[in-house]
Amino acid sequence: MARLRRRACIALFLFTLFIFGTMMGLRTLKPSDGFSDLAPGLELAPFVERGERRAVSHEAVSRPQVATSSDAKAPTPPMYYDLHIFYYMWQGNPPSDGKYLHWDHVMVPHWDPKISASYPKGRHSPPEDIGSSFYPELGPYSSRDPEVLEEHMNQLKAAAIGVLVLSWYPPGLADDNGEPSDSLVPFILDAAHRYAIKVAFHIQPYKGRDDHTVHENIKYIIDRYGSHAAFYKYKTSTGRSLPLFYIYDSYLTPPESWANLFTPSGSHSLRNTPYDAVFIALLVEEGHKHDILSAGYDGMYTYFASNGFSFGSSHQNWKTLKAFCDSNNLMFIPSVGPGYIDTSIRPWNNHNTRNRVNGKYYETALQAALMVRPEIVSITSFNEWHEGTQIERAVPKKTLTRLYLDYLPHQPNMYLELTRRIKRRATSGNKL
Repeated sequence: MARLRRRACIALFLFTLFIFGTMMGLRTLKPSDGFSDLAPGLELAPFVERGERRAVSHEAVSRPQVATSSDAKAPTPPMYYDLHIFYYMWQGNPPSDGKYLHWDHVMVPHWDPKISASYPKGRHSPPEDIGSSFYPELGPYSSRDPEVLEEHMNQLKAAAIGVLVLSWYPPGLADDNGEPSDSLVPFILDAAHRYAIKVAFHIQPYKGRDDHTVHENIKYIIDRYGSHAAFYKYKTSTGRSLPLFYIYDSYLTPPESWANLFTPSGSHSLRNTPYDAVFIALLVEEGHKHDILSAGYDGMYTYFASNGFSFGSSHQNWKTLKAFCDSNNLMFIPSVGPGYIDTSIRPWNNHNTRNRVNGKYYETALQAALMVRPEIVSITSFNEWHEGTQIERAVPKKTLTRLYLDYLPHQPNMYLELTRRIKRRATSGNKL
């Protein structure tokens, strides 16, 4: 009995010693030893360099973080003018616009009433509930806020993106959830110029748009903005420097109508006039490539960030499309994105969601674009928050009713950094 009691005492002593040692060890651990904000088993990707991480904020700030004096001392990265990014100026909030614009986006009903009946209706209620699955670091901002505009240019500069492609409607017109915004163009051009960024135009569809109205749109844009130092011009193979226009949903107009505008023999052709330009059509279906060619366009882009959503947005088809363009003297501009999720405004569209996979989706898309050696790569998008394609800085946020997606375990500037670094390390054999 005494021997058993002695063994029990020894076991109790050893167990107490183990507990004490463990507690002392835990007290000496630092966050970098395994208790950081990284998920278990994950490490920072190679593109995040030392000294560049910023503290993660779990609440969105109401005002932009304008560049500090320490930022000004940092080396200025080169700007890549063969990187184009789609940019939206349709956001609004009460301090700047008297109400929220676009952040309060409606729930778009499904075209089948039976399916639509199963999903929520109504509109979002900012600032806690916005029409996005992510939350911007700047909060639900206004495109009219000069500080927001300055911060956007600062972010584009950090990403080394040389061309901002501005979503544009003619004066007095807007999309269904916004208000006319052509009056903002001069401010965007001025801000872009301060950061050595160029501005191209992305002409959106509007009621009554056809070859005649687009003719007037092109004249208006070139007459009003064409002399600005930030107005983007593309140098063609013949040495001409011409404006470049993207025409969204170009397939809605018959190619015969576009031919009136874009072929030299067209009834009101822009060719060989002061309003001549490089015109880029949207390719969605495979058959659109023949329409684009006969319409007299100079090239095609794919826009959508959801791989597999359309023929044009499917990475596996880019090699074939590039070959078609090369053989017909057309430009091919693939569009890449960091992911896709629009269920905040189209709750029935989950099957088109593409997860970001901590940046891997974006990196894969960029690599696929580089493989076909395009002259330009377009990025969808800087700030199309409704469809979750933004690379603008986003932050974690949780409200009583919503948990937003975020870029963790990485920082809010993750996709800006990733864009610049992938571009920088692109092989010298690629034009991009």
